[in-house]
Amino acid sequence: MSAPAVPGLEAAFDVAARLGTLEDHGVTRAGHRRVVPVVGGQVTGLFEADILPGGADRQLVRPDGAVEIDARYSARTADGGHVDIRTVGVRSGRPEILAALLRGDAVDVSEYYFRLCVRLETSVPALAVLEQCVFVASAIREGDRVRYTAYRVT
Repeated sequence: MSAPAVPGLEAAFDVAARLGTLEDHGVTRAGHRRVVPVVGGQVTGLFEADILPGGADRQLVRPDGAVEIDARYSARTADGGHVDIRTVGVRSGRPEILAALLRGDAVDVSEYYFRLCVRLETSVPALAVLEQCVFVASAIREGDRVRYTAYRVT
C-alpha cells in the first residue's frame, strides 16, 4: 500500500489589501465581533487584479485574545474578470503586541502569528484552475493594510 504524497508549497500570488476603519460591534452571542472594511489593493503573481472596495474582514476576538479572521472581498482583472477571495485564519500573540497591531503601530512579524487559508472563486476560464487548488498564506498586518503571500499546496 502506498503512502499519500507529502504536500509542498509553491509561491502563487501576493496580496496587499487596504483596510478602512475598524468597526467594533461589541460582544455578540458569538463573541467580541469586529468588522474591518476592505477598501482596495492589488493582487500580483499567478493573476493580476485590483481589489475592489466593498469587502470586509468579520473578525471574532476570542477570550484568549486571538483574532479569528473571516475576510471576503473581490478583485477585478485588467480584462474585467472577477475573482472572489475568502480568507479564514488566526492572528495571535501577546496582548501588548495585538494591542499595538490594533493601534496601527509597526510590529516585527516575528512577534505574532498570522496565518490564513485562502479560497478563490472565479468565472474567468483562464483562472478556473485556481478553484482546484488549496492555498495557505503567512500574513502581515501593517497600519491600514494586510499583506500576504499565498502558497499553493502541492
